[in-house]
Amino acid sequence: MGELKNRTYLNTIVPIWQAKKVRKLSKDTRIPISRLAEEAYNDLLKKYGIELELEEELTD
Repeated sequence: MGELKNRTYLNTIVPIWQAKKVRKLSKDTRIPISRLAEEAYNDLLKKYGIELELEEELTD
């Protein structure tokens, strides 16, 4: 498996119904689940007032 430069693995467990709907959404929109999850994590961080950082800030 290739090396990830600006990403890491984050495993989670979700209800089966939710996983099925996310897989269908991914298939219907042709957007990878990892991109959908990234959008959801960004929305969650914004909800709790956590400022999103640019990639350049993370590598400093």
